[in-house]
Parts: sequence; structure tokens; C-alpha cells
Amino acid sequence: MPIYLPAISRRRFLGRSLAAAGSLALGAELLAAGRAREPRSWALLSDPHLAADRALMSRGVNMTDHFKQVAQEVLRLPNVPAGVMITGDCAYNSGELVDYALLGELLHPLREAGTPVQLALGNHDHRERFWQAFQDQKQGVHPVADRQTALLRAPNVNWFILDSLETTLSSPGLLGPQQLHWLATALDENPKTPALVVIHHNPGINGGNLGLKDTFPLFEVIRPRTQVKAYIYGHTHNWKVEPDTSGIHLINLPPVSYVFREGAPSGWVHAMVEDDGMELELSCIDKKHKDHGQKLKLAWRV
Repeated sequence: MPIYLPAISRRRFLGRSLAAAGSLALGAELLAAGRAREPRSWALLSDPHLAADRALMSRGVNMTDHFKQVAQEVLRLPNVPAGVMITGDCAYNSGELVDYALLGELLHPLREAGTPVQLALGNHDHRERFWQAFQDQKQGVHPVADRQTALLRAPNVNWFILDSLETTLSSPGLLGPQQLHWLATALDENPKTPALVVIHHNPGINGGNLGLKDTFPLFEVIRPRTQVKAYIYGHTHNWKVEPDTSGIHLINLPPVSYVFREGAPSGWVHAMVEDDGMELELSCIDKKHKDHGQKLKLAWRV
């Protein structure tokens, strides 16, 4: 059951009262005025961990403030991005309805500025409450029953969003045979378009039991299918990009919220997707961080 939050039209925006829209939403509309859409541009976010209590701090970080800053930075891009990807752990701890209500509210400025949002699930989310919170926004077919799975087609790339939530509040993740079968079938039906696979959990290739349990079955699907160019994930609250042995780019997105390791950056990544590769630019919450503004150019394997 994919959840896809479409952009909100200008007409709908103007039909709302200023009081209901709020100053941030008004700023979004003003920022969007005169901006063209850039179909190659994508905002990649992970691990916002939003709590209904906007003042809540975790590891010295106010998660709501971090998310608001990131949203404003996305709104200030020169052109409207094709979409925002959030790779999971949308909620603070156990995926409460009130957490998702805040998420929906904070996403409104982006949608009102013309940017659709694609949401994935992590181990701090709760699938049923997530679906309940976004009941009126459910769209599209259900490629895998009871999973937040989707194929999002863009002009020069296909995004495969997978659901690795096995149990809320249990760190490891699992895709399962049905989801892997769907992925293999969908990839075989789209052999010529570059594919980017988005999963909350990190690959567990080093024996770690806190990542994706069925990493090896996943790699048996994606390694021989050369249209797969990248595996994008969160979960570890770390920023790292490295190649797999087959040439697939393993992209560990930084958290929007808090970090696990002192000195690691929090923030988001702006991706410019070309026909033959992708450029990533890291935007840190702390603009004085040594990695802020780092750019990486990734070439697609052939």
C-alpha cells in the first residue's frame, strides 16, 4: 500500500485561509512563485524521528526544528524538485498517530510549493497507524499486500521503494519473499531504465544483525540486474557512500534528526539524477560542519 503525497495545487492553496495555512506555508508559496520544476532534482531525507511533542529533545537535538530547517532548505532550491524521498523512521519511537499528524503538517509547505513526497517505513514506524494517519492520501496499486512498496517512475530513472519494517521497535529489518519476488519481476519488466532501490535498513553484509536480515537474497536479485544502480538507505544515522562489489552504489543517508556517533553530520542530500549517473550534495544542519556542501559524482555501472 504505497503512500504518495502529491503536490497541492496553487488554486487549492489560495482557497485556504492565511490563518490555516500558516506563515511557513505562505513562505513556501512565495518561494515557489516563478520557479520551474527540475525533473532531475530529488531531496533525499532519512530518519526524521518526529514526535508530537514539538519541544521534545533527543541526544541534544530538537527533531521538529531540524525537520523545519531541512524543509526550508528544500524550498529554497533554485527549482522545484521532482520529489522528496523519506526513507523511514518518520516517527520518533513507536509510530504514534499524533507523530504522523505532525509529519503531515510539516510536509504541507513542500507539497504546497509543488513537490510531491514519497514515504517509506522504518523500525520506529507503525504500519497500520501510518496508513491510518494518511488514509485520505492512499494512491496507486498495491504491488505487495500489507507492505509499503512502490515503483515510482521518473523521466530518467525508476525508484523502487521497499518496506523493511518487520517489527516496530525491533532494530533488524526484513523484506520477505513476496517483496523480493515483486522487485525481481518489476525489474525484469523495466530492464533499460536505471533503477534506484530505497530501503530503510542498511545491508547486513558484515554480519551485523541490526540491518537487513535478507540482505543476501536481496543482492541475489539486484546484483545481476545491471539496471540497478544504487541502494539508498538510512537506519544507521550516518553519512557514507561506497560501491558494492558489483558496482552498485551503497548510499547511507544522514539523519535529519540526531546522530549516533559524535562528529557525524545530520541533514539531507540533494540528488541530481542524470542518464549516466547522479551527483549528491550534502547539506548539513550545522553549516560549519566539515562535510557541509560535500559533492559526490557517481557513475552508473554498465
